[in-house]
Formats: sequence, C-alpha cells, structure tokens
Amino acid sequence: MNLEKLLQRIQVLETIGTLEREVSEVVFDSRRVVEDSLYVALKGTVSDGHSYINSSTEKGAKVIVCEQLPSEINDEVTYIKVEDSSKALGHLASNFYGNPSEKLKLIGVTGTNGKTTVTTLLFDIFKTLGYQSALISTVEYRIGDEIIPSTHTTPDIVRLNQMLAKAVEIGCEYAFMEVSSHGISQNRTEGLHFKVAGFTNITHDHLDYHKTFQNYIYAKKRFFDELEDSAIAITNADDKNGSVMLQNTKAKKKTFALKTMADFHGKVLEVDFNGMLLNFNNKEFWTTLTGKFNASNLLLAYGIALELGMNEDEVLQAISVLQRVNGRFETIKSNGGIFFVVDYSHTPDALENVLDSINEIRTKNERLICVFGCGGDRDKTKRPEMGDIATKKSTLAIITSDNPRTEDLAQIIKEIEAGIQPQNFSKYTSIPDRREAIKMAIKFAEPKDIVVVAGKGHETYQEINGVKHHFDDKETIRELLQLMGK
Repeated sequence: MNLEKLLQRIQVLETIGTLEREVSEVVFDSRRVVEDSLYVALKGTVSDGHSYINSSTEKGAKVIVCEQLPSEINDEVTYIKVEDSSKALGHLASNFYGNPSEKLKLIGVTGTNGKTTVTTLLFDIFKTLGYQSALISTVEYRIGDEIIPSTHTTPDIVRLNQMLAKAVEIGCEYAFMEVSSHGISQNRTEGLHFKVAGFTNITHDHLDYHKTFQNYIYAKKRFFDELEDSAIAITNADDKNGSVMLQNTKAKKKTFALKTMADFHGKVLEVDFNGMLLNFNNKEFWTTLTGKFNASNLLLAYGIALELGMNEDEVLQAISVLQRVNGRFETIKSNGGIFFVVDYSHTPDALENVLDSINEIRTKNERLICVFGCGGDRDKTKRPEMGDIATKKSTLAIITSDNPRTEDLAQIIKEIEAGIQPQNFSKYTSIPDRREAIKMAIKFAEPKDIVVVAGKGHETYQEINGVKHHFDDKETIRELLQLMGK
C-alpha cells in the first residue's frame, strides 16, 4: 500500500525520507518484520520498541513510525515521528486493511462480567436471523462459520483489522466484539468505528493493572467518550456506574435495567435450572439460560438487536432457542442425580451472582458445594472477598488452584482464607490440587446436591510456573463421575 495513503488521519510531527513508498506489511513486533514493511515502535510495559528500530531496518523495514527518532538515520529508510505510536498504529492498521470497521456494523461490549455472554448471544441471535457475522471474544474468534482460537479478549489492533477485513470479504454485515479495559488502555480499539457500544457492569477486577478502581472505571468510560455521534451507547441503569459511562459521550444514549425504569426493561417471572420465563418490554418468553445475571445479559443483547433495527418478535423468538455459552453457567447432571454448574466466574461479583442464582432456585434441601480459586499474578484484593462470598453462600467451599502462574499457590490460598468470617470456618477446606478438589466435591455430594466449579469455565489449561498444563473442568468432572460410579 502507498505510504501517503497509509498515513491518512495520522498527525505526523516530523518526516525524514520519501513518502513515495509501497508498504508490504504493518508490524509492531520486530520479529515479524519482512521486506518493505512498516515497523511501529511501541513503548511497552516490559520493553521499548524503539530499541529494535535498527534491527528492524536490517531485516528489511523501509518505514519506521516512532515517538523518538533514532540517533542513527538510514538513508534508505523513511522515518515518521508521531506523538503516540500506539494510537498511530490503530489508524495505520485500519488504513492498511481498508478501514473494515466502516464497511460493517461493529458492536463493542465492555464491563467486568457478561462481555463474552452478550457478544456470543448477539452472534447466535443474528445467525438465527440469517445474518453473516463475526465474533471476537474471550472464548473464540469466529468469522462466519470459521472458528479461530482466541488469544486475547481484545486482540492487537493489526490482527483485529485483519479479521474484520476478512469478515467484510466474506460478506459479514455485523461484528460483535468484547472490549476489555486492557484493550482500551493500550489503544487496541483506536481507529475503529463502532455502531453500538454496550456496558454490562463494573466491579473490582484488574487492579493489578489499573492500580485503582477509579482508573479501571475511567478505562471503561473512555470507550464511550470516544464514540462518534452516529453511534449508540447502551448502559446498565441497574449499575451505579452505568450513568458515568454516558456522561461525556456524543453517542445516542439508551439504558436497560431489571430493577429500575429504562428504555429496555426486563423482569424475571420464573427461574429454575432449566431456564427462565422473562418479560422484556411487556413481552413474555422462555429461555434456556438461567440466573438473574443472565437475564441482564439477555436484556442488553435484546436492546442492541432492536437498536440495530431487528424485528422485536423475531429477536425474542431467536433468544428462546439459544443455547448456553461455553463455560458460562453450563450444567452437567450425573447419573446419580448430582447437579454440576461450570462457570467462568473469577471475580467476587461474578461468583456471588452464580451462587445467588443457585440459592434462589434450590429448595435448601440440597447442599451447595463451591470449588474455586484465584489466579496468580492478578488482582490480589479480590481474594479475601471471594473467600468470604464462597463460604457465606455455600454449604461447603473448597479452595483450590486456578492458574497460579508464577505465584506460590499456598500463599494465594492463604490470602483467600484471610477473608473468611470466623462463623464460616467450619464451612470450608482447601485442597491445592484442582482435580483432587473436584474429586472431594463429588465424594461429598449426594443426589440432588449442587456442585459449582468456578473460575475457569471454557479454559482447557492450568498455568503453573509459566507452563500451561491441559485441564478442562467439564472433562475432569465427567471422568471422575465415571471413575467414582456417581
């Protein structure tokens, strides 16, 4: 692509060299430099891409985009100085792939919990309605019928534009993507044109990265602040920070809620393990999804679909045949009548939502056993809180491993235990080995008891000391049930 065209919408501070160049690739990793590529030097938290400018030109990069010009200038290379390389990268990637987000309707969903569920529900709803779409989520990326393994909730902006361009190429009209706070902070949505932005909720998470809750809120809010006036912003009026998201947005403002008046209002009429009877804007329907938190997720998906011009009755009919999202309140029933719920809930709010939903359904004759842990090298403030919630709302809580990464598992467990109230000391045990913890839950459980295995959901690995070992909660449950004859 011609370099001058590639630089459209980018504020250039200084140029050294000719702009009459053809660029073969846009890269920000010096290891991926090819002949005639454009290399963007990014200042990262671990390393500074400016250190790799010379090695990139030696490998064949003919254009360098950077915040600081190198001391050694190669006469055969063009240098472009910008104020913020990561923001420039977003526009470069969009321009290189033909600005695909302008050629389809891009919908972004952000929030602490529910992003995966809402985006996946939307993808499935629109597929049921006959539309080709793309999905960019924590679980997987989909372009039409093609499934690509997911690496990040919000992938890097080059890969993102590459996938969106492919979606345009095969005729997709819509793309539904999760927008993470990390992605927003790292400018991984820069240069994208969103038609609709949805906000699910916000609770304590990722403080290891954002440091303060206010910074975390600001990261989410920035997504809405940067929307164009042609966009639509839909926020959760039940969340106290829902209105904060809309304070400075230019987008058209809409709300959804279960507890208060809103543009899209919902009620849970009946709920059990098989699903829910819901009322959205005075229309009743049944869904196989269950739990009030899922009623809220469905309501946002419904609101977004209607704002995109879909027929209300057709949307509700599509919702009524939807299957549960992988690793989100997925259920397994043993031959002996033990009921298992596998859920990705790895934040205090998500765990509380799952346990509350089960406690609303169960008759209290059944016991509720919760197997959970907390990830290593992540927000430590949520550990004692999750220990308190699990022991308060379960008959028995089993604390175990959940991706300890480079941290000492015993220390993680100790920090979880610190939040347990004295009156609940008899209601928990800790078993570091996750398989053994699930085995103990099965051994303890009797017919009709409910076992929640929380934290990993769709994940198929345990990360210990930097190594990923195969581990699938659902697979482990089924194996142990067969071995134990339950």
